[in-house]
Amino acid sequence: MSYRFVNKGKSADLYLYGYIGGWDEITDVRVANDLKAMGRVDVINVRLNSFGGDVTQGYAIYNLLLSNRARIEVDIDGAACSIASIIACAGDHVRMARNALYMIHDPAGAAFGNAADLRKTADLLDQVREQLVDTYVKRTGLAAAAVSDYMTAETWFKAPDAAQLGFVDEITDELQIAACTDLSKFTNVPQWAQKRAAPPAAQHLIAARARLARL
Repeated sequence: MSYRFVNKGKSADLYLYGYIGGWDEITDVRVANDLKAMGRVDVINVRLNSFGGDVTQGYAIYNLLLSNRARIEVDIDGAACSIASIIACAGDHVRMARNALYMIHDPAGAAFGNAADLRKTADLLDQVREQLVDTYVKRTGLAAAAVSDYMTAETWFKAPDAAQLGFVDEITDELQIAACTDLSKFTNVPQWAQKRAAPPAAQHLIAARARLARL
């Protein structure tokens, strides 16, 4: 399951499990249509398990939730990484499972063309980065310089650290949920995050490699 929307009358559940963008059915258009169709509700419960995806679609979903009249309750069930962490910032109250993942980093993109084209892409990435910093600052109250440093370092937060810094409001019990994904696109994944993102059958291999690395 990558996307599911459940209208309960006075409340609604929105499951965002997977890639933000077109690959896993989690699109800004689909979220917008479902939010419009549900009408007026008091609470929207957003369940997150995503390692990110398309920045523009992620921001569109963030803005759709932020502008909705309902109270937004966010539960990070497995992961809120990259642009998925921005969606989490739309919550009036954000809970994170104790064994979940939270990561922020600098935006990345690809470009093709001449030098002028590449400079335009770099300028666009700088603008996107400023937006990301502003959103995290608004959520946490941290200084922009501190947020900027965390992003540059591609920082992976455990639940207690995310709560202490203000990214989340509450830590909930651990959930047994599949968070399997390919983390090779990221550059600074700590070992504990690799273990949590791996399927259960592969976790013992990661632990074995870690033991060998210490020999």
